[in-house]
Amino acid sequence: MTSFSGYLPYAFALIIAIPFLVLLRQFVHSYITLKNQEIKLLSVKSNAENKAHSYERMTLFLERIKPSNIIQKFDKDLAAHEFIFLTEKTINDEFEYNSSQQLYITKASWKNIVDSKNALIDLLHKTYDGLNGNADLEEFKTIFIMNYMESDDYIAATIEDLRREILIIT
Repeated sequence: MTSFSGYLPYAFALIIAIPFLVLLRQFVHSYITLKNQEIKLLSVKSNAENKAHSYERMTLFLERIKPSNIIQKFDKDLAAHEFIFLTEKTINDEFEYNSSQQLYITKASWKNIVDSKNALIDLLHKTYDGLNGNADLEEFKTIFIMNYMESDDYIAATIEDLRREILIIT
């Protein structure tokens, strides 16, 4: 019995320490879990902000390439073929500048944006070809706008699709 009484203080300390260690372990585990959830939430929030910014930039791009905005650019003394060249270069340059936004935009929306850009450039060339190069810039712009208005408003449709998607994201 004497040998057991020598270990009694250690046994008592062990009985007291074990519940505290278990509680401490549970506290640390729950703290780490909460911090991981917080980090995930912050990354999701940051990603949503990046997506929202991308949708804003691509909407601005589409607004800039609308024919009503395009025809106001550049000098009025240009020839129609010079206007087409400068307009196409401007559209492609701005598109290339914003091409990194495809990382945050759905594939369907990105395809719609690319299709809108290409359709507008095609419309520029078809309008010019339809005039056989015999029109001045003002006539070209008028016919270009009329041709766009007669076709489907694919730019407005793409912007509307982007609006619907951004509402889902945010």
